[in-house]
This record gives sequence, structure tokens and C-alpha cells, in this order.
Amino acid sequence: MNPVQIGPLFVGDGHPLVFIVGPCVIESAQHTVETALAIRDIARRCGVPAIFKASYDKANRTSRRSFRGPGLDAGLKVLADVRDSTSLPVLTDIHEPFHAAPAAAVVDVIQIPAFLSRQTDLLVAAARTGKAVNLKKGQFLAPSDMRHAIDKVTAEGNHSVLVTERGVSFGYHDLVVDMRALPMLRELGCPVVFDVTHSLQLPGAGDGVTPGLARYIDPLASAGVAAGADAVFLEVHEEPSRAKSDASNALRLDRLEPLILKLKRIDAAARQSVTADASAPGERP
Repeated sequence: MNPVQIGPLFVGDGHPLVFIVGPCVIESAQHTVETALAIRDIARRCGVPAIFKASYDKANRTSRRSFRGPGLDAGLKVLADVRDSTSLPVLTDIHEPFHAAPAAAVVDVIQIPAFLSRQTDLLVAAARTGKAVNLKKGQFLAPSDMRHAIDKVTAEGNHSVLVTERGVSFGYHDLVVDMRALPMLRELGCPVVFDVTHSLQLPGAGDGVTPGLARYIDPLASAGVAAGADAVFLEVHEEPSRAKSDASNALRLDRLEPLILKLKRIDAAARQSVTADASAPGERP
């Protein structure tokens, strides 16, 4: 696997576990920058590489009445302020091919939403920016199916591709995570991100607002890191009950630091296990 460089940091191929963190949506310029500064400070104290994430438009909200964000132009101005204020790399998602170029002028990673992971024109537009592309695996896809999405990006000469696991649809109104999916996705040759908080959504179960199971963030994140994730994706908010999007599956900001420290320990133990297995004589059991 070739690591992907994003600003000053690398994802995958033995590099330190990366944390992609931020609010679901840009709620205001002040809130976004203040949250980004808090995330930067936490990452520095914990000694981990971090990428800030936030969306300027949530185009796939359950209800038309739901808050979507400030839109492309205003949102990108906020993300530019975040990058200037924090020096963190920045990630955002796009929903239309014409969003790719203006987003690429501001952010370091262009993300393809899970529901759009098969949209060829969108993937090609993202690839042609030359920026790193984070492909979220659709809730309806098997890990091996993502090879086709990866090919759509790399065929344009862009090999800076991340693949994100965010759960698979399980009957009505539920998602589950098959931890085998993480090593399966890594076998496709790209670093793997585990989107913990979106994996805890209950899609369509609420009355126009998607509920979630934030109380399970800790165990699910721990399992994903132990299974070999190269990066962890977490949506955070200082008071999730007031969040304008994904309130029910966001991590409280004051719980981010202890979780990062725990995941660092799990990652270190998992790496030691892999090293020991690789150096042991004979076949692995």
C-alpha cells in the first residue's frame, strides 16, 4: 500500500493513526473556527495527526426542513478561515461535479458521500483536481465493490485515494459494521478510514431527523482501530443535543481527548501484535 500524503501528514503504510474530526455541518463561521481550534489543541496535546472536517452543504438530509449549511461559496470561505487559523488540513464533501474545482482551491481532501460512491462524473471531477479523494463506501456495497470506485479515480492519474467504511444497511433503520471489511478494504491497496459516528446512525428511523447511538462510539472505535484502520473519522460537537445535524451520533467534544488517548494505546498494541506475528517462525495459526 502506498501512503497518501495530506498536507504535512501521511495516512497508511505504517504511519501514525490519523484522526479526521469536526462538526457534521458548518453551523456558523465562529462555531466552526472555535471547534477547529479546540480540535487542533487536543490533537497537539495527544500527539496525533489530525484533519478537520465539516460540510458546507448536507444535500442528503432526511427532511427538506432540515438545516443544510451555508452553501458552497460561504462555506468554503469558512473552511479557508479554518485552514488559516489552525494550519490543519481540511476535508469536505461534494455532491455535484461542479463543486470539485472550487472546493479543491480551499481544502486538502475531497470526500465523496457514501450514497454517491458510484456516481462516475462526481468521482472523475474529484480525481481531476489532484487533491486526495476520500471515497465513502456505500451502505449498499460489499468491500470488494469499492475497487470500481477506486479505479474511477486512479484512471484519471490520481492515486491519492482513501476508502472509508461507514457500516452497511441491515434491514430497516439500522447499520452494522463488519470488522472484516477494514482489512478487506486495505487489500484493495488504499489506506482505510473508519467512520465511527456515521456507522451509529439509524437511517430513516426518526420523524424527519436521523437518530443515532452515540453511546456506542467508544467500543466501536476501539474495535475498528484494533482491526487495522489507518484513520478514524469522528463527528464532534460541544453540545450534541444542540447540533444542527447528526446530533444523536456525535461525540461530545470534551470526550474527544480521552478517546484519542485510548485509541492510541489500542493502535500501539495492534501494531505490536502484527510485528510479532510477522517475525514469528512458521505459519500463523
